[in-house]
Amino acid sequence: MDKKENILSSHILPVSATMIGVCMTVISVIQLAPKKGISSWADNVLAIDSLFFLASMMLSYWSIRHKDQRVNAELYADRFFIFGMVMMVAVSFLVAFELFTD
Repeated sequence: MDKKENILSSHILPVSATMIGVCMTVISVIQLAPKKGISSWADNVLAIDSLFFLASMMLSYWSIRHKDQRVNAELYADRFFIFGMVMMVAVSFLVAFELFTD
């Protein structure tokens, strides 16, 4: 039963770490793109977004290690993760729209 209670954190932890790497990769790619209105601030937003994924990763790790505070840490880890994903998708759409439209 203990593994079933901890299943959300065990999924959030590796995916959040992966999303930090994705943010860093996209920041590097944006540096190669021509500097226009959106791409000039997209790297800053993605750097902040990687901090949300870092918070999500740390909270999910905390909930795995500290079973007495699992519910609160896992809830906040999930919220930070969802917010980070929404922010990343929004930036991706804006950058794609700017790069592929004339």
